[in-house]
Formats: sequence, structure tokens, C-alpha cells
Amino acid sequence: MTETLSPALPDDIEALIERVLKAADDRGVTLATAESCTGGLVASVLTDVEGRSHVFERGYVVYTNEAKADELAVPLRLIEQNGAVSEPVARAMAEGALRASGAGAAIAITGFAGAGGPDDEPGLVHFALAAGGVPTVHEEHHFGDRGRGPVRLECLRAALRLLERAVTNR
Repeated sequence: MTETLSPALPDDIEALIERVLKAADDRGVTLATAESCTGGLVASVLTDVEGRSHVFERGYVVYTNEAKADELAVPLRLIEQNGAVSEPVARAMAEGALRASGAGAAIAITGFAGAGGPDDEPGLVHFALAAGGVPTVHEEHHFGDRGRGPVRLECLRAALRLLERAVTNR
């Protein structure tokens, strides 16, 4: 059970957190995060369970394009060509976090938790999961214009599900 955020998290997310951390711990897999629209939320919950946080290697909060390029080596040209909220950028973020951290698995999240620009779809979020020796996995979700908080909780749920699949399939 998370210590700090438990009162604010739905029970299914609490259970996902525990399953991810237990599976990673049992298999000796360390985790990294590369987060944009979630602002470090996934990293926060992965470090909030006493006795399990040692499986967390590190997290990158890369909100700007420059941060994605500087911290994760995402080419600015890739961002300019595809947009920061895109499959290629999510994949590059996950692979960059995996490479930079040395973790066994890295999850990346980039999207619009709320209203973006005039042509941006609120609730559009791209996820990518990179792990050593297997192809990077991508998911695209359309959570809708529900507000930042609800979208970020859905992002947390989706990211944890991807991490769970990655660590239990090792």
C-alpha cells in the first residue's frame, strides 16, 4: 500500500502498484520512468511503498521538448516532425530512459492531460515500454476531455498495466 498517496488512489491502482513492485522485486528487475503529462506521478507511486521502492532505478520528468532531448536523447527533429505527443516520441523516450538509466524496464508517457493547443486532443496519451532484449511496446489511449486529474489517474493505471505485463513476462 502506498504511504503518501493511498487516500487519493483507487483500490485497483493500489493493487496494480503492489503487483508491479512485487513482480519486479521477485525477478530482480529495476524500473525507470520517462514522464511528461504525468509530471512524475508514476515515479512517485513506485517509490511510495515501504520495502519495495528499491526496484525503482530513476525517473525523468521531461515536460518540454528540450528536456526530452537533453535528458533522454530524443532528437528534436523527431519531435518537430511528429509532435511531442506521438508514438515515435514515446518510443524514443522509453528507449532513452532505458539506455540512460540502466534499468531493466522503462515506461514513457507523453500526452495532453488537459487542453493543449487548438488542434490538440485533450486526453490523447501515448505510452511506450522498453525492456532489454524485447521490442518496445506502444499504446495509444484516448481518455477524453475529463480534466487533468482524471486523465492523469488513467495514465497511471495504463502505465502500471504495461509495467506489470513487462515484469511478469520475464
